[in-house]
Amino acid sequence: MPLYSSVVLSEQGPSAESFKRNRHHIRHLTIKDSAYTKLLTTKDKVVSIIAANSILTTLDLKFNSVGNSGAEALSEALKINSTLTTLNLSSNSIGDNGAVALSEALKINSTLTTLDLSSNSIEDNGAVALSEALQTNSTLTSLDLWYNSIEANGALALAEALKTNSTLTTLNLGANYLGVNVAVALSETLKINSTLTTLDLYCRNEWEWGDGHPIGDDGAEALSKALKTNKTLSSLRLFGNWFGDNGAVALTEALKTNSTLNTLDLGNNQIGDNGAVALSEALKTNSTLTTLDLGINSIGDNGAVALSEALKINSTLTTLDLSNNQIGDNGAVALSEALKTNSTLTTLRLGSNSIGNNGAVALSEALQM
Repeated sequence: MPLYSSVVLSEQGPSAESFKRNRHHIRHLTIKDSAYTKLLTTKDKVVSIIAANSILTTLDLKFNSVGNSGAEALSEALKINSTLTTLNLSSNSIGDNGAVALSEALKINSTLTTLDLSSNSIEDNGAVALSEALQTNSTLTSLDLWYNSIEANGALALAEALKTNSTLTTLNLGANYLGVNVAVALSETLKINSTLTTLDLYCRNEWEWGDGHPIGDDGAEALSKALKTNKTLSSLRLFGNWFGDNGAVALTEALKTNSTLNTLDLGNNQIGDNGAVALSEALKTNSTLTTLDLGINSIGDNGAVALSEALKINSTLTTLDLSNNQIGDNGAVALSEALKTNSTLTTLRLGSNSIGNNGAVALSEALQM
């Protein structure tokens, strides 16, 4: 029988009978909520059958009602499955019990490389269990824990596990409740770990989701120390962590010597002109950073002028986000002058600043060259 590259089960998709008849010939399976609740009347048993399939490599169950019982069933299947490489359980309310069950499977499973557990109400107990699994698992490369309820204890356990884990390359801890102590612990981890390439520490905003425990200046300074020696991290997201010029200056010092980081997100912090001036000095010598996000900060004309001087020298930066700052005409004019000679920047975001007609005219003239 033929193999089906990709199948989506929904109200408009294949019938339940067709799916059950051909389930052993499907490589990539997405089950949408409407089909999940209708087709999988005995969820635990059927989900286990799906995951134990000898052909299936990708299973997407995001936005369903898997819950902790479904996660426990999937865990049992993962203990015997030898083909599944990607499992997406985003937004399924699996909670700590589900995370604990899955962590037991990760201690045995030797094929899963990507696991998405974002938006699942996982707390510290679940994170601690996953950290224990990471100490023995040797195949998982990507773990997404975005928007859970993990606090310091769970995050500290994960940081400790990464000191010995040698396969995980991507860790998303964004929109949890981390704080400065976690940043300090992760800094120590990054001094030892030699495989992690992507780290997301996005912080929840008070107006958006409540206090997200930002890392602040002290956390940024701790991470900057790690970046001076770490030689594998290529992407770091610190959006919304409420550090100001001191944190930015510390990160600047790291950028002067770091040779691997290519993406740095410093958006929605409290960086002003002094921080921007410091960053501009680093950009004059740094030759690896390609994307720098400084949106939603407090950078004015002086900061923009300094960054423009850096752009006249820098030959690697391709994306610079300065949207939602306090840049006026003088800053825009300076940036336009830099654009006349810079040959690498492809994206410059200046929306929601205070640029008037003079700045707009200068930028338009630069774009015509």
